[in-house]
Amino acid sequence: MKFKNCIVAFGAVLTLSAAYPVQAVDQHVAPPEDPSTKTAKNVIFLVPDGFSQSYASSYRLYKEDGLPIWDEKRMLRGGVQTYSADRAITDSAAAATALASGKKTNNGMVGLTPDGKEVTTMVDVAKQHGKRTGLVATSTITHATPAAFATHVQSRNEYLEIANQLVHNENVDLLFGGGRHEFMPSEKGGLRKDGQNLIEKAKESGYGYIETVNDLETWSGDEQRLLGLFADEALQPVLERGQEEPSLAEMTTQAINFLSQEEAGFFLMVEGSQIDWGGHDNDAAYAMTEMAEFDDAVKVAVDFADTNEETLIVIVADHDTGGMAVHATDKAHPSMLHGVKATGGTIASKVKKNFSNLKKVLEDQTNFKWDSSELKRLKKSKDFTLELNRMISEKAGIAWTTTGHTGVDVPLYAYGVGADLFYGTMNNTDVPGKMSEALGISGF
Repeated sequence: MKFKNCIVAFGAVLTLSAAYPVQAVDQHVAPPEDPSTKTAKNVIFLVPDGFSQSYASSYRLYKEDGLPIWDEKRMLRGGVQTYSADRAITDSAAAATALASGKKTNNGMVGLTPDGKEVTTMVDVAKQHGKRTGLVATSTITHATPAAFATHVQSRNEYLEIANQLVHNENVDLLFGGGRHEFMPSEKGGLRKDGQNLIEKAKESGYGYIETVNDLETWSGDEQRLLGLFADEALQPVLERGQEEPSLAEMTTQAINFLSQEEAGFFLMVEGSQIDWGGHDNDAAYAMTEMAEFDDAVKVAVDFADTNEETLIVIVADHDTGGMAVHATDKAHPSMLHGVKATGGTIASKVKKNFSNLKKVLEDQTNFKWDSSELKRLKKSKDFTLELNRMISEKAGIAWTTTGHTGVDVPLYAYGVGADLFYGTMNNTDVPGKMSEALGISGF
């Protein structure tokens, strides 16, 4: 790799001109404090899937209206090791299992140890102590991260079985996300061939059911459990989401409103699922817009914690995705991504096979100029969409080293009661134990 393509995380920021001012932020790790004698009643655990320090740096440059909430509130506490039981580079299933249960497992396994034993999760422990529990995601609710908190399967790809276990898990009170087809039988347009209609089964077991933004905002049922499936598959990316699908902040708001009715408190896991997908696609605009949505959801959590002082907020990713490099300048800056109108995949789908409209599509869908050499590079690429994503990223001062995950440590942020328990470098298996300790309950 040539030197000019190497990762520059901090030095590059110093080269920015006044056209793109850098917002100063105190990024030192908060010093340890005397452990608080106060116990948390609620934990809101937010997972920005695929996020790392490079994402934090790029998003800070991308954001135009102040600092990210985790910087504004000086929430940075330390770093988290992410390796799985069988790989230096984890996948989401193994990482989420560790974050949910404190147990390492093999890549691909959900809620099981490598030898197949079911693990106890934060959802289980919280429910055992009388708390309400909820899982929220912008992927299907059967995806690896939410699944690891409430199901036990050998393979993360067992989506239909995960859906079955979610509905029948009495420790879960709220489920918000996509994946409606995985809960419905084929004769109703779903994917299930076992004849089960899990939405109806959920209703029979005491769930209220909603599936639109309007349902979410106006629901006033008296059910003690709530299932919201807002898309047949995953929710649409922020760049392309319609009005019928809620934002992550809207889902988080209503989840907190619902769960906080329990006097004993609650545990809520919220995943910004598609940050990871932007990383896999090397699509900087996709990743940054998903980061902005996640930032809004964290603000919702912080607002609640500021008025409900018995609340702990923890933010940590499962792993890094894409190996993002930051080399912003005044001519190539993440804030330029605000002019990109769609994901790279959608932009590519608008280009004719003979490329006759290539330049027009690119200039319509981005705020960048495209010269003949760049158009030629795209036409000759073996993977048009990937090459397009990388070129847009380059124009915004972002580069990528892989389309997969990496093994770097990820930052951990904490805020509220018990935040002082998180400090320095820790393993992902330490996280649920510290959340449990903050709640004053045992289980890990």
